[in-house]
Amino acid sequence: MSSIRGLCTRSWGAFTLVELLVVIAIIALLAGLLLPALSRATARARGAVCVSNLRQWGIATHGYASENADLLPPDGAPNGESTEAGWYVDLPRMAGVSAYRENSWRTNASSALPRTIWLCPSNRRRSNGINLFHYCLNENVNGRGSGRQVKQGAVPAPALTPWLFDNGHLAAVASVNNPHTNLHGSGCHFLFLDGHVTQWSSRVFWDFAKNEGRWQVEGMQWDPFAP
Repeated sequence: MSSIRGLCTRSWGAFTLVELLVVIAIIALLAGLLLPALSRATARARGAVCVSNLRQWGIATHGYASENADLLPPDGAPNGESTEAGWYVDLPRMAGVSAYRENSWRTNASSALPRTIWLCPSNRRRSNGINLFHYCLNENVNGRGSGRQVKQGAVPAPALTPWLFDNGHLAAVASVNNPHTNLHGSGCHFLFLDGHVTQWSSRVFWDFAKNEGRWQVEGMQWDPFAP
């Protein structure tokens, strides 16, 4: 009877120090294997949201053109101060989202960042007290004029022409030096004028030696009307 009681005590008693260390080591090993996979899955999910955001901006752009004699929306002031017209004024109306100036996060860095097509979940930038644009418009399409408008059908190669892209700086409207270089897989999402969204590696569109964007990139034409 005593031998049985001793066996039961040994079987159901506390872990020994060695057994506890083995369990901890196994948990640490599993965590080391699972956490990178979880991080990659989270990054992919955030990237998918960003792609969806840009596609919705693309749909809004085409909708605006269809209702405005094929004209693309004007750029708007780069600092986000335009109130009557501009991509961040006209396209929200088409997309059915809150107007840019109605959002507190644009000037208040402490405001919570909601899930909205204005914001990329992978971009950690908050307001500088003046503005906040996670997406930037290619200023070359409308000819670098906040009030100018080009007809969508006049753009020679819409599938090669960037329209909106992940913003690496502050301006709402800029050019080749503004794409984000380290956001999605060390790269950037671009919405082209034909409506498709593509992820590009920064090694392709950015010259790190000169710390500037490349004008000449195969498959991309920043200025659609350049000779």
